[in-house]
Amino acid sequence: MPTLLLVDGSSYLYRAFHAMPDLRTTRNEPTGAIHGVLNMLRRLESDYQSAGVVYKGCVFDARGKTFRDDWYPQYKANRPSMPDDMACQIEPLHAAIAALGWPLLSVDGVEADDVIGTLARQAAAQGVDVVVSTGDKDLAQLVGPHVQLVNTMSNEVLDEAGVLAKFGVPPERIVDYLALVGDSVDNVPGVDKVGAKTAVKWLRAYGSLDGVIAAAADVGGAVGDNLRRALDFLPLARRLLSVRCDLDLPLALADLAPRPRDRERLRELFTHYEMRSWLREAQGEQSAGGAAAAPPPAVDAKPAGAGAGAAPPGLLPDGEHRAAYETILDRESFERWLAKIDASPLTAVDSETTSLDPFAARIVGVSLAVAVGEAAYLPLAHDHPGDPAQLPCEEMLARLKPWLESPRHAKIGQHLKYDQHVFANHGIALAGVRHDTLLQSYVLESGKDGARGHDLGRLATRHLGLATIPYEALCGKGANQISFAQVAIEQAAEYAAEDADLCLRLHDKLYPQIAADAGLKHVYQAIEMPVREILFRMERTGVLIDTQQLAGQSEEIGKRLLELEAQAYAAAGQPFNVNSPKQLAEILFGTLAMPVRKKTPSGTPSTDEEVLSELALDYPLPKILLQSRQLSKLKSTYTDKLPKMVNAQTGRVHTSYAQAVAVTGRLASSDPNLQNIPVRTAEGRRIRAAFIAPPGSSLVSADYSQIELRIMAHLSEDPRLLEAFAKGDDVHRATAAEIFGVSSGEVGPDQRRVAKVINFGLIYGMSAFGLARQLDLERGAAQAYIERYFARYPGVASYMARIRETARTAGYVETVFGRRLWLPEIRSSQAARRQGAERAAINAPMQGSAADLIKSAMIAVQGWLDAGRLQTRLLMQVHDELVLEVPDDELSRVRGELPRLMGEVATLRVPLLVDIGVGANWDEAH
Repeated sequence: MPTLLLVDGSSYLYRAFHAMPDLRTTRNEPTGAIHGVLNMLRRLESDYQSAGVVYKGCVFDARGKTFRDDWYPQYKANRPSMPDDMACQIEPLHAAIAALGWPLLSVDGVEADDVIGTLARQAAAQGVDVVVSTGDKDLAQLVGPHVQLVNTMSNEVLDEAGVLAKFGVPPERIVDYLALVGDSVDNVPGVDKVGAKTAVKWLRAYGSLDGVIAAAADVGGAVGDNLRRALDFLPLARRLLSVRCDLDLPLALADLAPRPRDRERLRELFTHYEMRSWLREAQGEQSAGGAAAAPPPAVDAKPAGAGAGAAPPGLLPDGEHRAAYETILDRESFERWLAKIDASPLTAVDSETTSLDPFAARIVGVSLAVAVGEAAYLPLAHDHPGDPAQLPCEEMLARLKPWLESPRHAKIGQHLKYDQHVFANHGIALAGVRHDTLLQSYVLESGKDGARGHDLGRLATRHLGLATIPYEALCGKGANQISFAQVAIEQAAEYAAEDADLCLRLHDKLYPQIAADAGLKHVYQAIEMPVREILFRMERTGVLIDTQQLAGQSEEIGKRLLELEAQAYAAAGQPFNVNSPKQLAEILFGTLAMPVRKKTPSGTPSTDEEVLSELALDYPLPKILLQSRQLSKLKSTYTDKLPKMVNAQTGRVHTSYAQAVAVTGRLASSDPNLQNIPVRTAEGRRIRAAFIAPPGSSLVSADYSQIELRIMAHLSEDPRLLEAFAKGDDVHRATAAEIFGVSSGEVGPDQRRVAKVINFGLIYGMSAFGLARQLDLERGAAQAYIERYFARYPGVASYMARIRETARTAGYVETVFGRRLWLPEIRSSQAARRQGAERAAINAPMQGSAADLIKSAMIAVQGWLDAGRLQTRLLMQVHDELVLEVPDDELSRVRGELPRLMGEVATLRVPLLVDIGVGANWDEAH
């Protein structure tokens, strides 16, 4: 998705001024705020350099009064005047931000928050993801499916779940929450003596501020008296604290495309204000001839996490570490390096390419490193005027091929799965991959506080204290970006050789820490590294789909959407744009007078999926609209899109599996995402039916049965749970019998449903409140069910208490296999965040162990297939399921062996059961 970065410049300014030391020039001019804000902007850009940033803007409050002062003359009346040392830094700071290419915004008569809110709303409506960087809690009301907040100083990122965890209320209730607690900074009084805890309690009980106001007469005690005294002001407080998202701004989203850096102006500013490291960076860019920082951030010639980019120069000392790397331009040098890598016990290898697409990418050059500081670049396909002659590409690759394909020559790289695809495009089967620094970082520090990102640049900064050469310094950005093949060899060589060199440097730092811990070593060497090779093979194989069937489904869904649109018009009594929230709100809450369930941050009635789901219980139109939205998403995401993703050479769809994303160890699938195809609707199952086996073969699905519940039984050692699984009982029926005090045969469907929700809910740390909502019960009844559950399964209660304490003590929990799952919020002083981490501590070992199990199963199955030289191929991994393409003459053998192979990958206190399905397509097999 394209991304818009919006910076709350006024928030940055105040925080930087108070956080930075009193830095001054030799002329006694203060510069601390300038240093602080520019560093924060640089870090933000570094953190989101691979996020597809197409637009950005830095927004400051304008001078003078705003419309809120007209509503309430005391607004911000108690705010002290700006210190002179801060005020005098604003003009040069604005100049520097603009010269760095950031669009600078300040609109008279409104606050920066309102400009940010309006731009965020406009961008989200156009399908653009928005990242708002601020320290202002008021902006949490903007968070939504396409909008998140990031606090650059604290590393805190807030999405919808994060807002709920932090404040106890969802984004759409933030304004109501603030109105109740008040905002001393803006001089907006709330209800006297009402803090966060009481405000959250009221909003949960009464739904909204309007609900609290309506119930004020029923609130007892002194706090009730205070609430009633504030009733007249509360609507105004909500109005004052609501961020406007509907301003008529004098600019459009397109105006927020980043501008080229004004290097001359930057040199003037950094020279005058004696900002030496920034000046060196500006001068270094000029001498390097790098392209200006124009529109979106550059994409490296390999995916994020594959060695791309890094911290910008100047962030850390960045010249002293670079060795005199060699460029291989003649046959004598090539032969010398061929001898070096042949004799080296471990060689770092990296490729520079023409494309991000691993199936389309062609090699531009290869970099090698045999020791720290001893690296070289072999340019093969550069096309830059004035470059020296290069050695013949195909001839040199043919000479390298025996070494690249040799299993005995150990190799290391950063995300070598990508490079393996690239070499395969040239007919080279890369072998001997012993280490991958991407996976080392992932195993060692995934989720760890301060360990954000596993790309080569961040790893070099985090572990080596080095800033690497940014890709955009060579290739530029956006529309002006050139391909790596167009980069001059002299510049390309230093960049590429550095990547290989850093792999060895990082290996020396990371691997000893992994090897020192038996669990981490097992996860890295016995799970992640072998799975890397299997994922490469699965990606290379791809899966066959029936494009004609999908085309037929698209046509049918299109007709059904037209029918639903007609039904919606009939239910509404008039035609309207079903995709317009404004028109829909007018129909639902105006024409049809349906009750308003919640409002958007701008105060208009919400028509989101949650609201429509509630209204659909009583009204026909919302139900029709929900069906329409679900079908429309299926059509655009799958039935229309999948046929376009078929590879012309293979005739198959090739997904990409990312290992180093989910903290729990689960794999992530993308382009296309095969893990989110719905299975609970007939239309979703029909999409799976379009994934087919070729003639003479079948698809086989092997799915672990109730794996997370089995892991819970293993970890908790609860006797009754262990017994139920050992006997092969229906565990939900067994649980229902225990908590309802009846025999297994007397358990009814509703009782089993309650037990099932409890069994799975407790795995995810569900509270009585959550259980009550899911089962539509009184909270007291839900609490009674949970208490009965724990009384009958005391081992589960003991496990939960024990794992929470373990997490608090160590800062992490572990899977059955030894994977560490870090919980940085477990010691948070904020109760909501701490409780969220405690829930994660309960669930993470089960999710993580399930992830380790399915990866171990992949290794066992692939090993058995290879040993038997079978033609059966692993195609997909989806959650706890493996999907294989099996020739008919191997079907009986494979079907019989899979349960044993997958069931024996670990020895737990309960048996591991595997459900096997066979069919001509994925739906039949599943």
